Amino acid sequence: MDHEARLLRRERARRRARRRRRVALGAVVAAVLGGALVGGLRVLGSGGDDEEAARRPAPRAELPGGGRRILPGRRVVAFYGAPQDQQLGALGIGSPDAAARRLRRQARPYARRRRPVLPAFELIAAIATAAPGEGGNYSDRLPARTIDRYLHAARRHRSLLVLDIQPGHAPFTGEARALERWLREPEVSLALDPEWSLPPGQVPGRQIGSTDAATINEVSRYLSRIVRERDLPQKLLVVHRFTRDMIRDEAQLERHPGVALVVNVDGFGDRANKVAKYREFTRGVRGRSHGFKLFYEEDTGLMSPRRVLGLRPPPDIVVYE
Repeated sequence: MDHEARLLRRERARRRARRRRRVALGAVVAAVLGGALVGGLRVLGSGGDDEEAARRPAPRAELPGGGRRILPGRRVVAFYGAPQDQQLGALGIGSPDAAARRLRRQARPYARRRRPVLPAFELIAAIATAAPGEGGNYSDRLPARTIDRYLHAARRHRSLLVLDIQPGHAPFTGEARALERWLREPEVSLALDPEWSLPPGQVPGRQIGSTDAATINEVSRYLSRIVRERDLPQKLLVVHRFTRDMIRDEAQLERHPGVALVVNVDGFGDRANKVAKYREFTRGVRGRSHGFKLFYEEDTGLMSPRRVLGLRPPPDIVVYE
């Protein structure tokens, strides 16, 4: 009986052990399955996040200081010039960073609570020359590395870069297309200088050039296409003029989406003549913005920012050369 009792106790112990192992194994299986489920859910969740991030549209490019429209919400104050010679304008005096600091000081009085200032470098990217040059166009293009240097400085100082074209005998549209690499950037705009656009047989500096509305409209359409295709912020198209016939067929000027057309009243002189010229070129004009240019050296009695803002209409762009 003792032997049978021991066998019976052993059998009962084995059964209890088997039950404990089954319970333990079930717990392990449950834990593994639960972990796998949670892990799977995490993986699925992670994949979902990645997919959602992939579907989320990329942030839209913005202007320096934020936003996507330059005008009419801001007033642009610019330095004009190129680094080859200080006589080309204020922008070429010193390094781009030094010019940016001077520009900030010059622009500060133009800021208003409801209309902040956006500084700009107006860099002469194609400079008219008195000789035909290698291309025979009486115009030299700036090296790409120089434009890049000013673009990087503009970014550091949260400013626009406006590439100015003095085309000589070259067509404005061709010179604009040569700058497309930079015009694809959100902070880069364009300016046309018709004074330096002349037909064959005439030489920049000896005769005064001009352009027509059809040419300006063609460039404006080109800029508008870049803005649309690359979903860029608004760009400026600044056209300088100081004579009535510098823009022929002016009434035919068009507006194109994403492009703010600005006719900048150029030319140096005394205050009375400059103000009279500005009034002549802005009176009754609708559908475009207005600019006013000041010359540190050539103007007789440089107008103060307060006087410039007293012009009617107040200029949207103020350029210092």
